[in-house]
Amino acid sequence: MAKYRIAISGSYGGMNLGDEAILEVILRQIRCAREDIEVVVFSWNAQDTEARHRVRAIPAREMHKDELFEELKKLDLFVLGGGGILYEGYADRYLRDVNWAKELGIPVLVYAISAGPLKTAESKQLVVETLNRVDVITVREGEAKRLLHDLGVKKEIVLTADPAMLLEPEPFTREMLEKETVDAQIPIVGFSVREPGEAAQDLNVEQYHGILANAADFMVERFDAQILFVPMEQGENKDPQHSHAVISKMAKAQRAHVLKGEYTSGQILGAVKHMTFVVGMRLHFLIFAAIHHLPFIPLPYAPKVSGFLADLGMPMPPVQEINAGKMCAYLDRSWDSREEVKEQLRKTMPPLQERARQTNVILCDLLNSLKVHS
Repeated sequence: MAKYRIAISGSYGGMNLGDEAILEVILRQIRCAREDIEVVVFSWNAQDTEARHRVRAIPAREMHKDELFEELKKLDLFVLGGGGILYEGYADRYLRDVNWAKELGIPVLVYAISAGPLKTAESKQLVVETLNRVDVITVREGEAKRLLHDLGVKKEIVLTADPAMLLEPEPFTREMLEKETVDAQIPIVGFSVREPGEAAQDLNVEQYHGILANAADFMVERFDAQILFVPMEQGENKDPQHSHAVISKMAKAQRAHVLKGEYTSGQILGAVKHMTFVVGMRLHFLIFAAIHHLPFIPLPYAPKVSGFLADLGMPMPPVQEINAGKMCAYLDRSWDSREEVKEQLRKTMPPLQERARQTNVILCDLLNSLKVHS
């Protein structure tokens, strides 16, 4: 059988469970839709991607232009995304491959991405010029669509949604919780932190560590809960270190734990099901809560988070505008109204999940319009 050959390029192989959830769903949807597709993933860690997703992967970021051109020449379609990959400091790394693909006449689909923050004129110009060359653009929230239009992207932009909204949970048993020294009989409030960096340039570490420590103490004292910090990204100065830094500021630190084991995205989604409430910074931790219709308080640090909240009808000020007092007031109100929040999520998530399915439909439609590679 003739096969279409496609490459998928995103923030994969970087040990971020949100990005791995995106890739898992994209691959599952492609495999379920048709059997005539051969996939290669452009990864930061090809070995991890191959082991985790049972797909061929290449270390594209380390490859010389001539080597990469040989890979690109084999393709029928180049897919950029999904995820929040077009931000200052990294956009050029992903768009480089898009421009090379277009030089070779290869169709390009932009798959459910976010954009921003973009600060320099050079980055904005590169994004606009590159996206105006691609064949199809899909974004995962309305704020990304508005941003790209405002920057000067003239191509039609289709609003879909984050693929991870379609992730299927894997078992996370009570025994697994107990192994993590978490008592399944006591209400569990999940917390998620992230590090400052290119994707979160305005984060003040002392500020948000203090806010989260106060919030955790409030949940322990007010609702007799235990706190479980869930690292969504491993690595130096990543989620585990920041989780422990927040706990060090807590008065009730003995009631807080950090998830230590190595888990898949699906297992983390399964773990979230055991929680009563969630306080989160990481976008995909919030998405995992929303999949389970679990009440949450977000700390938006970037447009991709505020865009998701806008889609849910659950706006929240940026973390930079929140102090400990405001945070505890939000927590108190949200806890008291958690049944109403659950009902809102039951109404708002299914349409978003249907939007997420549409991106793969668009991909298959684009493939159907192409001549298969010989």
